[in-house]
Amino acid sequence: HHAALDRLLERLAPGSRVLDVGSGTGVPTARRLAAAGHRVVGVDVSPVMTALAARQVPEAEFRCGDVRELPLVDGEFDAVCVYFSLLQLARGEQRELLGRLARAVRPGGRLAVATVPVDAAEVSVVFMGQPVVVSSFGEEEFVSVVAGAGFAVEERQSVLFTPDHRMGEPEPHLFLDGRRP
Repeated sequence: HHAALDRLLERLAPGSRVLDVGSGTGVPTARRLAAAGHRVVGVDVSPVMTALAARQVPEAEFRCGDVRELPLVDGEFDAVCVYFSLLQLARGEQRELLGRLARAVRPGGRLAVATVPVDAAEVSVVFMGQPVVVSSFGEEEFVSVVAGAGFAVEERQSVLFTPDHRMGEPEPHLFLDGRRP
């Protein structure tokens, strides 16, 4: 996640307006973007996470709500970050949201997206002690979905992530860097 964020930071013009989808606590994404002088809008469905993010990263703006219902204006953002938050959406919703996000990014703007690249449709799992339903695509299909949404995929990085707690199982992570043509 940090390496992907580093790549995004290298590619952003000073003072860029960035949408952080599934911003959670605001750390590290919104914090690092804001510290670099970018104007960050974070959105998260959890009121607890949104309140925590606002306290931890007061220089960013955080909105509590479902990103699928967030009013987006064409070209209003210079970049969008979506680190693992697509997993909680059904596959069709992921496609639809990526299309909306592509329109919300100005031409030439950036996308940083990460997922767990496994072929899974609405599978029940436990995440941070809570039952959740997740969906994802295999790596090649996810790259196609992102491209089909309107982003040119310029770089991809696949890593095997191993959580630092003893119950954690290694899982693949896929990071894509893209640009809206």
